Amino acid sequence: MSSSRAGVVTLFRRYFWKPPRAHGEVIEDRSVSFLELFYDLVYVIVIARAAHTLAEHVSWRGAADFAVVFGLIWIAWLNGSMYHDLHGRQDGRTRTFVFIQMSLLALLAVFTSEATGTDGAPFALTYAAFLLVLTWLWYSVRRQDTAEYSGITGRYLTGMITSVVVVAASAGLTSDARTAVWAIVVVGWVVGGIVLGRFQIANTDLGLTPTDSLVERFGLFTIIVLGEVVVGVVEGISDAERTALGVVTGMVGLMIGFAFWWTYFDFVGDRHPRVDGSGLTHWMFGHLPVTLSIAATGAAMVSLVEHAADDRAPEATAWLLAGSVALGLVSLIVIVRTLDAFDRLPGVYQPVTWALAAAAAASLVIGWLRPAPWLLALGLVAVLTAVWLFAIAKWVRVGDPDEHVPGTD
Repeated sequence: MSSSRAGVVTLFRRYFWKPPRAHGEVIEDRSVSFLELFYDLVYVIVIARAAHTLAEHVSWRGAADFAVVFGLIWIAWLNGSMYHDLHGRQDGRTRTFVFIQMSLLALLAVFTSEATGTDGAPFALTYAAFLLVLTWLWYSVRRQDTAEYSGITGRYLTGMITSVVVVAASAGLTSDARTAVWAIVVVGWVVGGIVLGRFQIANTDLGLTPTDSLVERFGLFTIIVLGEVVVGVVEGISDAERTALGVVTGMVGLMIGFAFWWTYFDFVGDRHPRVDGSGLTHWMFGHLPVTLSIAATGAAMVSLVEHAADDRAPEATAWLLAGSVALGLVSLIVIVRTLDAFDRLPGVYQPVTWALAAAAAASLVIGWLRPAPWLLALGLVAVLTAVWLFAIAKWVRVGDPDEHVPGTD
């Protein structure tokens, strides 16, 4: 009887509860699974709750609070996505832990709207619990690592444990102090990740390669935040008086989201970064400000439509919208410079980076001028369109058969 039970346990572990894939067991041509798509959907509601708060409190302080909360959300997504891409399987163990993460994220969404206010303490404790689950998963990988990986994985786990302790402890602080601590955590992750990539990953074979599935996951997350632009326009038109001018302003604002899609997916989407630590980490962390800017753009849409009849856009709304577009364009420069094709096609990418910088400056000028809401949105659409047309002209002139020309599919 005992031997039979032991056989069942062995079969269970072999087929349903397998250990995580070890470092180096990379599946280069893996496609994003339905489980990962389901996981990403939970972030839709979490980000929407944060963006809704910014839409109701369009100000410098509101933007800063949103940036901190969004940074925490993005770091959670990055850790969960990287773990699955590097070490996940299709077995029951992986599915169980993904559903545990999703459950905690759903609870986190409940507290996200007032994360920097009255719900800061429960948000902190829930977020710490989420990180604790991820810490255990990363630790389960470290337990089966060989000596060559122990140093870098040990440092990564130290960062995870420190984050859990700091975020959990922040639950006992005042709202302002807690938000400041969270900001330090976000900055620490960005700086630490870049440093780790530049000085450690580049010299260690950890299997941290830009796989097709990883590139696809970052593109899918970008689509998630692009959805916030649509939500912002719909909320703005629904909540305000549905005048012809309000509808037109919303539709023009929606075109900013469309232009962001064209710019991101034709410039960097589905394109792999260089296979080195510095290129990969800059590519990854460059997506934080890009996605942050798109989500903030969606939040600005609500106020833009509500003030459609004004002679000039509200100052806070104009700066939030124009500043978000400018931040997204500058951040794309960082990502573009990490691409594998950047050095191979300098005649395309070098001029494009300068065009992106000029477009960012032009966006800020439009925000400073504060024209009528519809004209503000139209001006930003024109800027984004001009950059795209400039890039297309460069790609067409190069005519490289190995380089996909955007917009030709």
